[in-house]
Amino acid sequence: MLRLLCRSNRPTGHQCYSTKTFSNQKVLPTLPIPELEATGQRYKKSLVPLLSATDYQQSCAKVDQFLQGDFAKELQARLHRLDEQETKKGYSWLDQLWLNKGYLEYRAPTMINVNWWMQLKNHPQGLVDPPTAGTATPFQLNRAAGFIAGLVDYSNRVNREEIVPDSSRSGPFCMHQLKGVFSTTRIAASPADKVISHYPATAKHITAIYKNQLFSVDVIGAQGETVPVQGIEKQLRQVVDQVESTPEHERQLPIGLFTSEQRDTWANIRESLEANPANAQVFKDIDTSLFAVCLDHYSSPQELDKSHRNMSHGQNAYNRWFDKGVQVIVETNGSAGINGEHSPVDAVVPLQIVFDVLQKEPIQTNGSSSVKLSPPRHLTWSIGNTAAINEALQTAEQNAKRMIDDLDCSFLHNKDYGSNFMKRAKISPDSWMQMVFQLAYYRHYGQSCPTYESASTRKFLTGRTETVRSCTEESAAFTKAWDDKDVSMANKLGLLGKALESHGEYMRAAVNGQAIDRHLFGLYYQMTPEEAQSDLAAMFQDPAYRASQYWKLSTSNTSPGTFAYGAFGPVVTDGYGVNYAIDKDMVRLSVSSCRQAAETDSVAFRKTIHGVMTEFAQVAEHYLTQDQATEKQSIQS
Repeated sequence: MLRLLCRSNRPTGHQCYSTKTFSNQKVLPTLPIPELEATGQRYKKSLVPLLSATDYQQSCAKVDQFLQGDFAKELQARLHRLDEQETKKGYSWLDQLWLNKGYLEYRAPTMINVNWWMQLKNHPQGLVDPPTAGTATPFQLNRAAGFIAGLVDYSNRVNREEIVPDSSRSGPFCMHQLKGVFSTTRIAASPADKVISHYPATAKHITAIYKNQLFSVDVIGAQGETVPVQGIEKQLRQVVDQVESTPEHERQLPIGLFTSEQRDTWANIRESLEANPANAQVFKDIDTSLFAVCLDHYSSPQELDKSHRNMSHGQNAYNRWFDKGVQVIVETNGSAGINGEHSPVDAVVPLQIVFDVLQKEPIQTNGSSSVKLSPPRHLTWSIGNTAAINEALQTAEQNAKRMIDDLDCSFLHNKDYGSNFMKRAKISPDSWMQMVFQLAYYRHYGQSCPTYESASTRKFLTGRTETVRSCTEESAAFTKAWDDKDVSMANKLGLLGKALESHGEYMRAAVNGQAIDRHLFGLYYQMTPEEAQSDLAAMFQDPAYRASQYWKLSTSNTSPGTFAYGAFGPVVTDGYGVNYAIDKDMVRLSVSSCRQAAETDSVAFRKTIHGVMTEFAQVAEHYLTQDQATEKQSIQS
């Protein structure tokens, strides 16, 4: 009998929502298109902390000219027509536009630039010291097999719609991204990539990679039977044994290295390879597999700033397939992580899957040991001009090494406090951290900068993300006053309160589809190339428009981080990528930047962030939590 999740705080009154994964999709509202005037006013306000008074007045004049003209109304009408067309297909006006313009038309390498990565909590038994260097270990294979069993179980539950839909006080969330996790791959193509995804994910195999050798490995019985962990582990052992018994000169070329290349370069190589039917079948095996498992023949140093890097790029991008929607990476000591291709899903969705799997570790399944699986199939390439491919591979490795060497990424695990303490101070943990970043950047550089924070719009059908512009007029006033000795603490706290309130208001607008960046993005892409170059588009040609989206701070909250914590690359060369996870009693965060930029230094900026966090805690303890304790005591007396 179908269980129902009842909620009575929807605008339409009392309703019951199904616990079947996708059955609430039909009741979700579509993503709204904000009013032009509202977007214009919020956009102008967001420019205040970024521009001089003169530049601000000039930019505002261009915004007002745009809003008052017929061209803005025409673009808005085009956006509404697009919405009508896309709604008939089950999308929002933004969905495919964002996928194509934001991801698939991007031509730079996706490794580091697009893919996200996370390090997983260690096995309950900890890690092991590999007895033999350069060879897979039993512990590694057992843990990998457990991950595989857990992910396969989750995929099957998605197929059967047994995953209870996410929800908030306002109702259920869109679950469509779950259909883009399993059996999903990004396909390199020109002028734009493609994403193929299969739902239900009926594939019975995964892609296993060991020492750059690709295998198609069955992990589900021919009739859909569940395979015990020991059976999957046996399959992985066969992969390792086959590779180890093959002389190096007889092994396949590391074609996966090309997935770290510039997209047009890889698209041309893939197209050439795929012209051969045998290679086309290899690609099909990889593309349709449930996910990839990378068995590394080494272990990374366990220092916090080093252990995670292997999950981002491996050793010069070897032993990876960065186009796969999900790659599970397991090292010889049992350390593990996830690397995800960003275009079909946002990291928060697979993060929930990882949470589901890891909380059951050590994983056991009820599969029958009598299930017969076909032995792993070594995927072999048919290559005509080996010399040309080898030369291209050498170039790809050099390019990958340059990107990897340029990545400056540091982690901070602050165990001093977490969300429990922040809530004691009556401050939203997310807003607390955003103000930490604002003050840290101002203290580090003496100025504010455009700041991106990802907000979820999953309360709408096919919703993904919207931008919260965390650098506001109020946050700038707070950061300028905080270190000013002539400003009293009472006034500083008052300015902090206004900054927190401003951030909360912007977040609420974003999750309700009323922020500005996606709307402006949509309007921009309704213009013809000729219109975009005309005086009608003066607002979009204004240097302030691009400058306000030059995210020197790009941030994302993936709380709580109990089972996994991650990172992503900076989105501009002279900026930072900050991923943070707020647990009850600690905060985990990463700071990434480019070494080529003289302006940035992840270790130094991490130190500034840590210092601000410590200072915030001291102030909160002295002025906020103590005041509340005193107030509570006086009330009780």
